[in-house]
Amino acid sequence: MTSTSLSLRSPASFPFPSATGACGHVRWVQPLPPKLFRYSLPPAATPAISRRLLVPAAAGIWDFLSGGAGGAAAATLAVRRGMQLFKQGDVAGSVAEFDRAIELDPRQKAYLWQRGLSLYYLDRFEDAAEQFRLDVAQNPNDTEESIWCFLCEAQLYGVEEARKRFLEVGLDRRPVMREAYVLFKDGGDPEKLASKFSSSSGGELFYASLYAGLYYESERNADLAKSHIVAACKSPYGSRSGDYMAFLASVHCQCRNWTLEG
Repeated sequence: MTSTSLSLRSPASFPFPSATGACGHVRWVQPLPPKLFRYSLPPAATPAISRRLLVPAAAGIWDFLSGGAGGAAAATLAVRRGMQLFKQGDVAGSVAEFDRAIELDPRQKAYLWQRGLSLYYLDRFEDAAEQFRLDVAQNPNDTEESIWCFLCEAQLYGVEEARKRFLEVGLDRRPVMREAYVLFKDGGDPEKLASKFSSSSGGELFYASLYAGLYYESERNADLAKSHIVAACKSPYGSRSGDYMAFLASVHCQCRNWTLEG
């Protein structure tokens, strides 16, 4: 889910903090060492293009990658600041930096999946869905952005309508994300996803737990969402990897006022 940037309308029955609540700026989170890249599994027969490796096909590609131009260099720094603020729990601050990056270098917008994640936690689901759709237009093999677009639109329109709008993408090389993609696209039992990878090592257990929990969130099942996302946070990968999505799981719990105890 990374680019080269170094890189719910909540119903009354599902009471999450609003954008001005815990998600806006969670001050008590301690930053961890930044490790920006995700785990990698052996490629499948038809691998997808990982967003970690995505190279933006845009004009001025060199200064986008290298920061050779003044505006692009400043925009890249703003993206890095935004990512760090998000990992520290300052979701609103992260969006401000991502928006600044776009002002400095408009080419950034089509690749700022990090901004889409932050917007989700500020309940700005329409803006977040737009961001994910822009990203998938650039990388049509991006499984996670397809799922996150669904999560946003499930909050806007309900699960049934969101599934009709589902962004179909290419085959992900990671078995756990292939399974998660089918679950979100076609519907099913998230317990099967979690169970299938319950004995896995590394990132598979984390990602299975995270996306099982997010599936339950889309269905307004707060208790089961909490159970799985807390489990993701407490997994070895979730607690020690430095993956941006591991930070996201922690921010998710903070925004929902969930503790990791018990």
